[in-house]
Amino acid sequence: MADVVQFKLERMLDELDDLERRGLFSRREIAEIVKMRRKFEYRLKRPSPLKEEFLTYIDYEKQLDALRALRKKSLERKSGGDKSKKTISDYAGVARILLIYRLATNRFKGDIELWFQYLEFCRARGHGRMKKALAQLVRFHPKVPGVWIYAAAWEFDNNLNVAAARALMQNGLRSCPASEDLWVEYLRMELTYLNKLKARKIALGEGKASGKNNADEQQWREENKDLFMSLDENVDKISSSQEKPDVFKEHGLTLLDTVYSGAIEALPNSFGLRTQFLDILEATELVNSEEMRTKILHDMKRDFSKDPQYWDWLARVEIADTKGVNSVQLGRAVQVYEEGLKSIPSPIMAELYLKFLMEAVDRDGEAVIQFDTHAPAIEIVSHILEVFKKAESLNCINEDLACQHVSYLLHLSKLVEARVLAEKFCPGKFPNAVNLWTLRLTIEMRCIQNKSLSPSKADLLYIFELLRNILKKLSVSEAESLFFENVNATIPVTHPEGLKYFANQRRHFDDLVEMSVLLLTKDGGNDSGFSLSSTIVNYILQRDGVERAREMYKRFLALPHPGLQLYRDCIELESNLASAGDKTGLTNARKLYESALATYDQDASLWCDYHCLEIKMGTSETAAGVHWRARKTHKNNAAQLLSTKS
Repeated sequence: MADVVQFKLERMLDELDDLERRGLFSRREIAEIVKMRRKFEYRLKRPSPLKEEFLTYIDYEKQLDALRALRKKSLERKSGGDKSKKTISDYAGVARILLIYRLATNRFKGDIELWFQYLEFCRARGHGRMKKALAQLVRFHPKVPGVWIYAAAWEFDNNLNVAAARALMQNGLRSCPASEDLWVEYLRMELTYLNKLKARKIALGEGKASGKNNADEQQWREENKDLFMSLDENVDKISSSQEKPDVFKEHGLTLLDTVYSGAIEALPNSFGLRTQFLDILEATELVNSEEMRTKILHDMKRDFSKDPQYWDWLARVEIADTKGVNSVQLGRAVQVYEEGLKSIPSPIMAELYLKFLMEAVDRDGEAVIQFDTHAPAIEIVSHILEVFKKAESLNCINEDLACQHVSYLLHLSKLVEARVLAEKFCPGKFPNAVNLWTLRLTIEMRCIQNKSLSPSKADLLYIFELLRNILKKLSVSEAESLFFENVNATIPVTHPEGLKYFANQRRHFDDLVEMSVLLLTKDGGNDSGFSLSSTIVNYILQRDGVERAREMYKRFLALPHPGLQLYRDCIELESNLASAGDKTGLTNARKLYESALATYDQDASLWCDYHCLEIKMGTSETAAGVHWRARKTHKNNAAQLLSTKS
């Protein structure tokens, strides 16, 4: 390995001598360059060099070559602005970077990002290796559509070789027939080429001959007038009746039709591809483009009439060109949604319809719908409520739509209607819908609060019985929204916490605690995040004091799988008490750590927290003992333990 590296360094002698002779780098700087290159070359000669090592070497050489170019320009300015003749040092840096890129891509052939970095460098420097590198990339990755698009774009834009670009795109379509991007970019390329031909024809047709060859030129034009297009408006007006059709627009339409047919044959289920073809058609001036548009729309209706996405797109097309909400266009869009909901009575279709209407309200305030010039306008808010009812009558309502309906009524401050609707949904169509039950509980609490600041015993008993019936249907994780304050994006009100609501009612509160114990016995605690048991312990700590809180958390810890989060919260409680001077706090915290580590000994952060506690409150011996046990437990993964500790 050393011989190979030394051989490579010796081949740099001519370049380094040239840099010193021209005064671009001093001898000391050249020695540093040799030192850095030797270090990089040794890294690359290892059995398994990393990609980052190649890239670091490349970055160094790029910066070095940029510094060389800057110093060369500075010397030229000092010498009067005369450009010096290029020598070996002007080319050696780029050649070395290309060599490193070639070595890197040979080793990491599957890294597309690395290949494109290589190609971009070649393109930026205008190097002849670009074509060879592209050929290698296409050979290694024929199933990557972006490779074919990049290669064709380079041939089309840089080499002006339309035939080669077309061949690449067609080969790409044969290799990746299911790529939407390839079909769309192929069509764009062909239409761009047609526009260039048209522009060239216009330029040639408008050229004016002069001198003695004017008559011959005019006669030649008459004989070949099919090849020319006049830009003279007066002539166009005079000869409009005799004007021949634009062959480029006709050819463009034929081309679009051909590519479109091939694309939908290869991707019959791609809705997005059809919309992209329509966008291209509308952005391009083609003969009989309206007929082609009608054909594409007919095919879309035939193939996607049972897809809610189609109706949503078709409706939004009606208002795509308007800055605000035009009531007539909005009416046409609503008619499309109505037809779609009739054709596909599904929850997805109803959700898309309602989303569109709510966006219209948000965008333009109290918008109205005008179906035609004779029919009366309809307020969009009332129409939203009608759509909710229609979705329910068509039996295409799900839990989310039901929640949206109730929440929208709350948003409109229609508390009574929301209460009636929630009472109908919860025990009826959606008996196990957690969000709906939560909404219902929210509404009932709000109604009682609106009636009286201090709820009566009958009201408290009603809410408690409702909460108990709900908890019977839920798991611990689902009960979070009932025990905690919850602000939901779809719910415009914040309901009181279940525990907080009964905090001053000892009998009801104790009954809730017993229900939570049953839930935790059935489902266990949580290892992270939400912990019902921890919340109950905190409430009891604030209400009844430390000893009662300790009794409660010991009861929870005795349940099956109490959860790591409960251990952490109880340890934090005891640590805070120890810091405040509680004599038993440190002892209890140690017991909790030992109990937690009996189950979660592979949790490195738990060991680190235990070690930090001993450093802060214990002795050097206890801290060393915890550290030794942690290292012993994580002997196969000591690096993780150290990183967690840091």
